[in-house]
Amino acid sequence: MLTISTQTLPSITLSLQRHVSFFPHVTTVRTPRSYHFLSAPLSSAASQSTFVEQLAGEKDSSQEEKWDMFKNSDAESGSVDFDVGAAGSEMRHLGEPVVEVTELEELPEQWRRAKLAWLCKELPSHKGGTLVRILNAQKKWLRQEDGMYLAVHCMRIRENETGFRVYKWMMQQHWYRFDFALAAKLADYMGKERKFAKCREIFDDIINQGRVPSEMTFHILIVAYLSAPVQGCLDEACSIYNRMIQLGGYQPRPSLHNSLFRALVSKPGGLSKYYLQQAEFIFHNLLTSGLEIQKDIYSGLIWLHSYQDNIDKERISLLKKEMQQAGFEEGKEVLLSVLRVCAKEGDVEEAEKTWLRLLESDNGIPTPAFVYKMEAYAKIGEFMKSLEIFREMQERLGSASVPAYHKIIELLCKAEETELAESLMKEFVETGMKPLMPSYINLTNMYLNLGMHDRLHLAFSECLEKCRPNRTIYGIYLESLKNAGNIEKAEEIFNHMHSDQTIGVNTRSCNIILSAYLSSGDFGKAEKIYDLMCLKKYKIESEWMEKLDYVLSLNRKEVKKPVSLNLSSEQRENLIGLLLGGLCIESDEKRKRHMIRFEFNENSRMHSVLRRYLYDQYHEWLHPSFKVSDGSDDIPYKYSTISHPYFCFYADKFWPKGRLVIPKLIHRWLTPRALAYWFMYGGHRTSVGDILLKLKVSSEGIALVFKTLKARSLDCRVKKKGRVFWIGFLGSKSTLFWKLIEPYVLDELKEDLLNEGSEYRKLDTQNINFDCGSDSDEKASDYSDDD
Repeated sequence: MLTISTQTLPSITLSLQRHVSFFPHVTTVRTPRSYHFLSAPLSSAASQSTFVEQLAGEKDSSQEEKWDMFKNSDAESGSVDFDVGAAGSEMRHLGEPVVEVTELEELPEQWRRAKLAWLCKELPSHKGGTLVRILNAQKKWLRQEDGMYLAVHCMRIRENETGFRVYKWMMQQHWYRFDFALAAKLADYMGKERKFAKCREIFDDIINQGRVPSEMTFHILIVAYLSAPVQGCLDEACSIYNRMIQLGGYQPRPSLHNSLFRALVSKPGGLSKYYLQQAEFIFHNLLTSGLEIQKDIYSGLIWLHSYQDNIDKERISLLKKEMQQAGFEEGKEVLLSVLRVCAKEGDVEEAEKTWLRLLESDNGIPTPAFVYKMEAYAKIGEFMKSLEIFREMQERLGSASVPAYHKIIELLCKAEETELAESLMKEFVETGMKPLMPSYINLTNMYLNLGMHDRLHLAFSECLEKCRPNRTIYGIYLESLKNAGNIEKAEEIFNHMHSDQTIGVNTRSCNIILSAYLSSGDFGKAEKIYDLMCLKKYKIESEWMEKLDYVLSLNRKEVKKPVSLNLSSEQRENLIGLLLGGLCIESDEKRKRHMIRFEFNENSRMHSVLRRYLYDQYHEWLHPSFKVSDGSDDIPYKYSTISHPYFCFYADKFWPKGRLVIPKLIHRWLTPRALAYWFMYGGHRTSVGDILLKLKVSSEGIALVFKTLKARSLDCRVKKKGRVFWIGFLGSKSTLFWKLIEPYVLDELKEDLLNEGSEYRKLDTQNINFDCGSDSDEKASDYSDDD
């Protein structure tokens, strides 16, 4: 057995190469039996991070402040670049597992040495199915030691993807024995290349074998998750961090604590506040480990506390005290957090003290400070003082920000200062700033409460001209029409809401029109609304139940209870398209009840619109835990249906073994509507107008879909990229496809999809080239081997 150090390995590797005559042009490498690997260079950005102000500019359209503590070169483009360079650089100080393999020259059989040498050269040049078929052809003679040698050789020449495929193939063989060092080393290489999914797969394999991954594997996997701009990766990084401490008993490096903490506070405040417990856990670990706690950690923790619904003022005071004891001054970001607390608590005395400290600072007063101070005075009923602060902001800064206009109009509407609110709304519109919708909603709500129906009608009409309509503003107008006794117009507005996919109806709007029909004596229409509410499982307000029961008893022998759940034809077609686009199904152990899981990309406007529409369309099927309160537009980006046997058809046909499968009768179900929802959920339109559909299935499945599209005169090209097939409708073919699906695409998306500057058309297709062959062999018979 020979042990070789990391520094001398490259030169020794070159000196051990030799030629084998058994196979032409085959090079073998004499491999030491026991050695350490070189660490692969980190691909993450290592730009210098600096401490900056908390929201130096204005809030985004969601009015949520963002913690811009760590600027980077991509800040202006809106991308997030976690400062994981320091965490990555400390990997070299962690212990690395040693993999033991038998040298080629130690093998007694000449033919085995020659064949292994041939495989070492041949396998890296193939991908996916071809590689699997080559290995399958060698099943008769390959052993555990041979497979390990192949995987190790691939890692040594930095063909880590090939090494992973060899490892996966080995796991499926009857002679496979788990080797901790090999699994750990391969996981480390996958993580260093930021292939977090493959790294996590091996990580889970190690745990399933009853072993604890090494400290380095934990470290690398967390850094890989933090470096990936993929939704859900931050939650996974937190989970692995907690297991590193609780399961592994390891003490993370300081840079890892800091990198994870910075990732937690890099989200807008409304989202980051849910990570308070995790942030406190990181702070506790830093404290108990005796590590130095940076100023950013104190500031960030106070910032998170200031966004909580129930603020722990004692904890904030303790953190400020510890911060001072550590020799750190309270910067502007801490003062802003204190002002935010004052705004929620109505503590104007503390707000004024903090304001004076901000005045004394060199950088001036940031725009959020004015908004927080306005809100603090409004809490104690001094709305005119809030208006003075708003005017002071205009004088000091030259103009007011959008959040400031939103806040002052909201406060004046609550105070029912009609003339002032109207004047400021007019001023806001003339500035040309957007969005205007939040202010229109506050204005119309004030008119509704005051019974000013004529003014509400004018404001509603003006809003439709300047803003994209939504359900909230329509609901306010509907209630106004009902209160004014204009039932005919109210019915017209309700029918428009119900027919418009981008607006829709909810519990509130249905109760409003139901009460209008009952009050006017139009019982027939009231019964129809009742049936709709039963179908959607909307709750009927108690004040109308007695009268409704009487009305139903006149025409029905038995009062109709909520109808049994059943999918409409539209819902069934939509589900098929969504399943092709990536929707998931979860089944119980006996596969008798199934649950549909809806997941949407937070960074996609197309998904944002589709999320609201599907929430309404499948409202009656949703699990109660995912149903938002009436009047709330805060629809989650992940929600699920109840577990129900009605979904057996879709689970058996499309999701029989925990992954998507294309049924042989797909030609019956792939309708234009299904194609439209496949496109909206799992498709893209490129900058040149081409349409791409993503499908993650086997080669046989893509062949069935391709044949079905061809039968419908839809010419397309297919490209395989990794484990995903891309179906491309290029040039004039995309026009034909669009004409087919356009009637079923949501109206709110059509204009944007056809717009040349739309975000939907910015998909980078540089790596999806339909003119060249697939990155994987599409004829691979065993799709699982392509993972």
